[in-house]
This record gives sequence, C-alpha cells and structure tokens, in this order.
Amino acid sequence: MTTPKIVEGVFAVNKPKSISSAQVLRDIQRTFNHSRLFAPWLDIERARRAQESNNQRKRRKHKHLQVKLGHGGTLDPMATGVLIVGVGKGTKYLQNFLACTKTYEASVLFGAATDSYDVLGKVLNKAPVDHISRESVEQALDKFRGSFDQMPPIYSALRMDGKHLYEYAREGEDLPREIEARPVKTESLELREWLPAGYHEYTIPEEGVEHDEKAVAERLLQLGPSSESKDKSTHDPKSPTPRQGAKRGREREDEDGDEAIDTIHHLSKRAETVTAAFMSGALPDRPELHGEAPTPGLQSAASPQVNVENSQFSGPPAAKLSMTVTSGFYVRSLCHDLGKEVGSFGIMSELVRTKQAGFELGRNVIEYEDLCKDEDSWGPQVAQMLFDWQSKLEEKVVRLSETSEDRA
Repeated sequence: MTTPKIVEGVFAVNKPKSISSAQVLRDIQRTFNHSRLFAPWLDIERARRAQESNNQRKRRKHKHLQVKLGHGGTLDPMATGVLIVGVGKGTKYLQNFLACTKTYEASVLFGAATDSYDVLGKVLNKAPVDHISRESVEQALDKFRGSFDQMPPIYSALRMDGKHLYEYAREGEDLPREIEARPVKTESLELREWLPAGYHEYTIPEEGVEHDEKAVAERLLQLGPSSESKDKSTHDPKSPTPRQGAKRGREREDEDGDEAIDTIHHLSKRAETVTAAFMSGALPDRPELHGEAPTPGLQSAASPQVNVENSQFSGPPAAKLSMTVTSGFYVRSLCHDLGKEVGSFGIMSELVRTKQAGFELGRNVIEYEDLCKDEDSWGPQVAQMLFDWQSKLEEKVVRLSETSEDRA
C-alpha cells in the first residue's frame, strides 16, 4: 500500500481587498482542514498528539486539530497582493521572508493628512494642491531614493514599553517618548503615473477628527511640510510642539513577527464603508490618460475608464508609484512624507504588493477566489506550489553541503 505523501511547505496567495491577512489564513485553514490534500498531514499530527503526555496536552494552546498555517508578512486590510503562507513545517521558514525585499505599487493622494496616513483614517488637516505638478513630485522623489531615515506612523504594530503604538493612538494616550526615525532603503522608486486633479477616482475621506482627538493627534503626528519644501507653497501648516524631556529609545517590532509595513487601523468604521472606487483589488494603470491603449496586468475590471476631455471626477491630484524596498519600510509614511516634501499633505489611497522574495503576482501566486472553489480546482495548484518550494529548498541544502565539502 502506498503511503500518502505529506504536503507542506510555502506558497503565496493574492490577498483581496477589505479583508485582514489573519482572516485570509482562517479562511484557508478551514478549506484545508476538510481537504483530501491535507488529510495525510492531519492524520500524522493526530497520531503524534496521541503520544503526548497529559502535561503536554494541557500546555497546548490550540487543542483543536487543524492544519498548521502562518504568514510571512501581514498586509493591511485595504492592501492587496502577495501574502506568503507557510503550511506545516513550512511555517519554520516564514521568518526568512520578513527580512527580504518587497515590491509595491501604491497611490498617493495629495491635499490632506489623516491620523493613519491613508484614506481609512480621519482627516486632521488639508492643504492647497494647485502648485503640485508631475515635475515637482519627480523632484521630491529623489529625497526618498536609496538609504534614508523614515519615521514610522503612530498607527503601526511597533511596540514601545511593551505596548503597540496603535494602542497609544486609539486610546488617546501620549507616548512615553518620541518615536525614533528608522533607517530604510528603497532599491528602486519610480513615478508610474501622474493623475491630474479631476482625472481619477480617489477621494479625500469626509470624516474628520473631533476636537479632543485632534489635539491628541497633533501631539503625536508630524503634520508640517518639510523645511526644504516650504518655499514651494504659500501654505505653511503648523507643526505640533515637540515633546520635551523625553528619553529617546528604540521601538521594537511586534513580537509576533509582523513587519513594519503592517498596520492596525484605529477603531474607525470607515474600513467597512469605504467604496470600491478607491479600494479596487489592484492598482489599475490607466495609460489612456496618456493617449495609450490599456495594457494587461494589474488592472481592476471595476475601474472606470477615464475620459481626460470630459472627466466626471473631482478632487486633488494623485500619483501612482512603484518601489522595491527593504524590510521595515512604511509605504504610508512615504506617502505622508512625500506630501510634505511638495509643500502639501499626502495620504496612501491604494496599495498592492506585487512581489516578495521569489513569489510574484501573475507568475506563481494563487488567487484567493480559486481557494473558495472546489478542491479539484485549487488542489493541484497548491500541491504543485508546495512541491516546487520543497524542491528549491532541497536544492539549496545540496548546494550548501557541496560548498561545505569543498571548503573542507
């Protein structure tokens, strides 16, 4: 009798919009728990648990038998794209993916600042945008190419004195000390598309913060444009008074392994009501703005076709960026800082992770919707992805062994 093959390893799924990374894992886990593909894994795990002592069983946090899953770097609920998933022993390798470079495509909307640096937040302030042009944005991007220090947003999973920064923010508490800027690096950063005012679907949030909330937020957030860019606009937003006498110290990453790009938004119901207009599943590159024919790729079927000569949209200008960044990089902070650099404000209105390590959209990433279908549809895809990853791992082990022997 042939022994069933145990399938485990690492694969990637295209996370949809308006759903958390944790929920994606729960959905996948429910599907795998009742599948034929992972039945052998569950049988082995069930037999192993049967051999455990009573003390081991009592110490087990999760007593219900399920396929073991983990992820290699969270994506915000509003973001889409590559979410790396570890299965079984594959979860042991997920830490390696947190430190790797990642490629993103993001949209920044100018003219407003929110408490979370994105369109899901509450508006803190607005600024003129008439002076902003494609050329000024191109020039401002130079400041963020290569290595530089970046200030993490207050709505992040970083911890200070054992407490998440976002917990301080949503509870209205002052931070024990200032947040330190952190060294980050962009290996590439390009302006993919310039969207003039009125020729895109992105909109500034309507909800603003209450007076008391705004006072707290202005103590925590940097809202003034950079000193180098003040001459680019007649607008000069007032910067909050720096905290005095605070001992500086380094914040650490979330102890669960969430990387710096991850965020947990405040308790705002906007996340449930944001329209699909600026929450489309991928960043639609609309070359029709430049008189070109649309090209296939990361384009949302729901995105409207814009007629430059007869636009029905209104709002400030926006820009679509593509970037490859190192671990610890906040795209939301880049959007915020870019807005300040051009003498205004900026918020992230869309985000898609197109590549992480060896996983890339359109090449070797399974669609989330496929996992919702019958196992005959997704089973072969997932099995092949896990086998491919296992083969590459074995090849790497062989190469390392051969290198060690040569040195000996």
